Amino acid sequence: MVQIPIKRGMERVPGGMMVVPLLLGALITTFFPGTPKFFGSFTGALFSGSLTILAVFYVCMGASIDFKATPYIVKKGGTLFAVKVGVAILLGVVFGKLLGEGPVAAGAFAGLSTLAIVAAMNDTNGGLYMALMGQYGRPRDVGAYTIMSLESGPFLTMVTLGVAGLAAFPWQTLVGAILPLVIGMILGNLDREMRAFLSKAIPVLIPFFAFALGTGLDLSKVWHAGLLGLLMGVGVVIVTGIPLFFADRLTGGTGVAGVAAASTAGNAAAVPAIVASANPAYAEAAPAATVLVAACVVVTAVAVPVLTAWTAKTFGRPEGDGSDEEGADAAAPAVKGH
Repeated sequence: MVQIPIKRGMERVPGGMMVVPLLLGALITTFFPGTPKFFGSFTGALFSGSLTILAVFYVCMGASIDFKATPYIVKKGGTLFAVKVGVAILLGVVFGKLLGEGPVAAGAFAGLSTLAIVAAMNDTNGGLYMALMGQYGRPRDVGAYTIMSLESGPFLTMVTLGVAGLAAFPWQTLVGAILPLVIGMILGNLDREMRAFLSKAIPVLIPFFAFALGTGLDLSKVWHAGLLGLLMGVGVVIVTGIPLFFADRLTGGTGVAGVAAASTAGNAAAVPAIVASANPAYAEAAPAATVLVAACVVVTAVAVPVLTAWTAKTFGRPEGDGSDEEGADAAAPAVKGH
């Protein structure tokens, strides 16, 4: 049978094992939105299974992490979390004084608001970060998202905008995000054979998760948001990516993890409406902010994998520092090969 180098071709694209399936999913959703409903069954499940695949990915990645790496996870995750949220707070204060609570009424920046900027800046796409670090980083760098997951939801956006206290901290969601990783860590540390078994699945899950992530992105939203949405998405990558890059290097990384965290989470698009329901002062800004943040999700989901791959190629991928046991080290070559 004639052999077609599909895998090799995908790997020639920067971050190809992530980018190609992601774009494929986004294109299907954009131009053939009825596909999952039309086929249903297992095919339909591929379009809506991102959380399930991510949960499995989390368990497998957790199995490759040694308990000795926990201090590193706290240091790395805490640093990236503080920098990402710190940038959002700084921008919130600056633009809050310039724009107030309402959006820009007219001109090229019509619809831009402090709400849109803060919501887009302070919530990292966790699935994208973990998948990219599964390819270009260490298992411990993936685990850093257990700290960064504190960004999720409207809580920090409300704090930044001065409406803290109107929403309870979703501790159940936080525990739910950490639990699969913890279960994986326990399994991997209790049984090295289980660690080796689960670790092998890490690179295999990446394209499947990427496709499912892509099916949640509608490329037409970038068109509706126009040039402003595109510029905001690029702005998120640059404005958060640069300080995150240096923060990662200061904590012993190569900058790869920092760039991988310079994205906007998909659930961030829901934040403007939630904030507006909690404080009517933001009701006018919420509709345009939702579209702009959605555009940032799409733009950063495409740009960050490419820039992460470039960063890994230019500055090198993180090397093990000896704190991982041989099970985690054994998983690294398999992950790095993709």
